[in-house]
Amino acid sequence: MSDVLARPDLHPLRDDADWWRQAAVYQIYPRSFADSDGDGIGDLRGIRARVPYLQGLGIDAVWMSPFYPSALADGGYDVDDYRDVDPRLGTLADFDDLVAALHEAGIRVIIDIVPNHTSDRHEWFREALASPRGSAARARYVFRDGLGPDGSLPPADWTSAFGGPAWEAVGDGQWYLHYFATEQPDLNWDNREVRDDFLRTLRFWSDRGVDGFRIDVAHGLAKRLDDDLPDQATLDSLPRDGAHPLWDRDEVHEIYAEWRRVFDEYTPPRTGVAEAWVESHRRPRYASVDGLGQAFNFDLLEASFDAAEFRRIVDANLALAAASGSSTTWVLSNHDVVRHATRYGLPEPSAPGEKHGAAWLLSGGATPPLDRERGLRRARAATLLVLGLPGSAYLYQGEELGLPEVAEIPAAERQDPAYFRNPGVDIGRDGCRVPLPWTAEGDSFGFGPDGAHLPQPDWFGEYAADGQVDDPTSTLSMYRRALALRHDLQGAEELEWVPTPDPDVVHFRRPDGWEVVANFGTEPAPLPEGSVLVASGDLVGDRLPGETTAWLRR
Repeated sequence: MSDVLARPDLHPLRDDADWWRQAAVYQIYPRSFADSDGDGIGDLRGIRARVPYLQGLGIDAVWMSPFYPSALADGGYDVDDYRDVDPRLGTLADFDDLVAALHEAGIRVIIDIVPNHTSDRHEWFREALASPRGSAARARYVFRDGLGPDGSLPPADWTSAFGGPAWEAVGDGQWYLHYFATEQPDLNWDNREVRDDFLRTLRFWSDRGVDGFRIDVAHGLAKRLDDDLPDQATLDSLPRDGAHPLWDRDEVHEIYAEWRRVFDEYTPPRTGVAEAWVESHRRPRYASVDGLGQAFNFDLLEASFDAAEFRRIVDANLALAAASGSSTTWVLSNHDVVRHATRYGLPEPSAPGEKHGAAWLLSGGATPPLDRERGLRRARAATLLVLGLPGSAYLYQGEELGLPEVAEIPAAERQDPAYFRNPGVDIGRDGCRVPLPWTAEGDSFGFGPDGAHLPQPDWFGEYAADGQVDDPTSTLSMYRRALALRHDLQGAEELEWVPTPDPDVVHFRRPDGWEVVANFGTEPAPLPEGSVLVASGDLVGDRLPGETTAWLRR
């Protein structure tokens, strides 16, 4: 199958400092992509074997989620060693081979950096636990004395992002902060040693050929924790305007200015993209030329399938990108959210602030009802619109197969700490991390020789890559066609809105006569004049069916 999917016509890599501005980036969750040795866990050699598939897909870069040594308390985001590879996934030599193979295929490499916290197995944290209060070892992390006469009470009543307390006692009257899992102690970025060590890490991977970095929790590194800590209610009520004790502090950009100087030591300069959940008007600083270069915009990921909402989000984010001098990023799915082929097939959330898909996941996929066919139809339409926009598009592994979320994972086989720390409230993110189906048959649908670390449902074979490669109507074929056209058509980072009489229809024009028309409604709409290049569904004469997108050229 891999040989069939190879596309030798893709452009080779060039020393282009702006390669990332309108790149199509494919996120790989390594442990769930492809397993080469039969232990049920995806690995670097598994990814290496699928490079022809990635080349055939037509992407410009891959972003690899963490592959570092880890106890997997949080899916690899609890890092034991930032400058090594988890032995279950391979070796540094395997990593070098993978980078070389991807580069030879014309594909850049972005890797995840997790700077907010380490694993509790990291050598620094083990040293901190073995050292007394006030020691240099503890100063690398956020330690505080406990309250009460013997320090047996936490310094504050803070709740972690995964549920449960955010402070953990170490047995000598002190506690450490872990805003995420207990096994993820937060680093102290006021400490010069911490800053210098991450500069070494950036150079270590850049020297091995890495082209860029995705920065996890980029808005959380700088913290200002006074002796008198606010309670959780006060913390939640404080504005995030640059002075919040934990989030999006202005001084975080001093850290990234140092990182930018490291990035610029290389030709072409290394790039960064911030995972920064901040107020939209504060996003440009992360994406500035003096900072990381790009910042994720997750607005479409959180949006309803609605024409007016999509158009508003596109306008707002193109304006933000212009303000930073960067390009925007478009995301519909990733390793932290319900896949968009499922979100679009579920009823809209019934309560303000309700997480889309949470009720369905908590019910094990029983209720509310999922319209899988409609979800895929809408997902294809939304994807084709996004791939037509100026800026970079981030794709999540499996979305090119139309994969839905997996809800029916038994409790005993779940892995996400959010599920265990918030029982009955948060089902976790395992459903979008189930290993991919490469073949319609086989014990693990071609993922590996012997099983998968998360259970794959029986219906997964319906979405297998080998069943889609020769089908011109498949989701995989649509992605390949659209990505190939995108390479040929992509010009200036501009679009011009074309007025439409139907409020459910979005129509814009890109340079050189490339046009994108998306019908968010349910009734057919007139199709503009022009040659149809690709469509997310079957067209009916000169009509664009509901929940369908088409690209045209005049």
